[in-house]
Amino acid sequence: MDCPRTEREALERLLIGPYGVLAASSAGRAEPEEECRIRTCFQRDIDRITHSKSFRRLKHKTQVFLQPEGDHYRTRLTHTLEVSRLSRTVARALRLNEDLAEAIALGHDLGHTPFGHAGERALNRIYPGGFKHYEQSLRVVDVLERDGRGLNLCYETRMGILHHTHGAPDDTREAVTVRLCDRIAYINHDLDDSIRAGILTEEEVPALIRTNCGERNSERINSILTDLIENSVDGELRMSEKMQETFDFFHAFMYSDVYTNPRAKREEGKVEGILRSLYDYYSAHPDMLPEELQAVAEREGVRRAACDYISGMTDSYAMEKYGELFIPFAWTVK
Repeated sequence: MDCPRTEREALERLLIGPYGVLAASSAGRAEPEEECRIRTCFQRDIDRITHSKSFRRLKHKTQVFLQPEGDHYRTRLTHTLEVSRLSRTVARALRLNEDLAEAIALGHDLGHTPFGHAGERALNRIYPGGFKHYEQSLRVVDVLERDGRGLNLCYETRMGILHHTHGAPDDTREAVTVRLCDRIAYINHDLDDSIRAGILTEEEVPALIRTNCGERNSERINSILTDLIENSVDGELRMSEKMQETFDFFHAFMYSDVYTNPRAKREEGKVEGILRSLYDYYSAHPDMLPEELQAVAEREGVRRAACDYISGMTDSYAMEKYGELFIPFAWTVK
């Protein structure tokens, strides 16, 4: 039987254009491993991420709205899956490596805190070294997963995860694809969720967005992605001038009218109190950390370990631990 991996690598040479990354040309892993007969190196990265504990926890982490009442609001997991699908669409159309784009997309938010960006801002103030979710995402795959052994992902996947927010001069085109699709995904699905939550009405969506992108979520995403694909040339991913202006306006509108909206953010003031209390407790009681994080405390200090533990919590687990540690239980005298 021929080796399916080498067949796929040969096929990539036909399917992937001059600006894409061939799996056979990857810079490899920090710890060299024997190649899989079936999967390319980037396909293995996809599998390692999707089978990780941190990936499964994303389903219980806030995207924008804290503790929303309803089953149809996005979570950090559904956001990740949407980014993955958009990234594969763009990568295929532009003859980039779909598997690398998918691996980066699936791993890009593994380091996100409970309570969304409110949790990230809180931990950034609490932890002396500062906290950025994209740095923590890389730390998750490099250090924390698999009981401290890490996932040993390919260099291109790791750098795409690290740079997914701000980018870097030597980014692969696949990494750029994920960074753009991340933004396209979140402004559109956050608008959709804000309408569902009653933060905005459909009529309050600015005419510029409705005219240039569409009235519905699917129309808006299709318009932006189609424009991006049709205007990207010579390895440069870009939108038309008209769509870029609309996209920038759309992004600014979401920050001014949704992300800072008092109705959407009214519970966020409680987040820092919860996370600070947990951080102080575990910093003072490292013996209460999970075993693998006690090892982190020994190597890198207890504050680092406490930050790792809290940032990995889901919303519900953080509140459960807060209640367990700081809220008295009812008791009766027999």
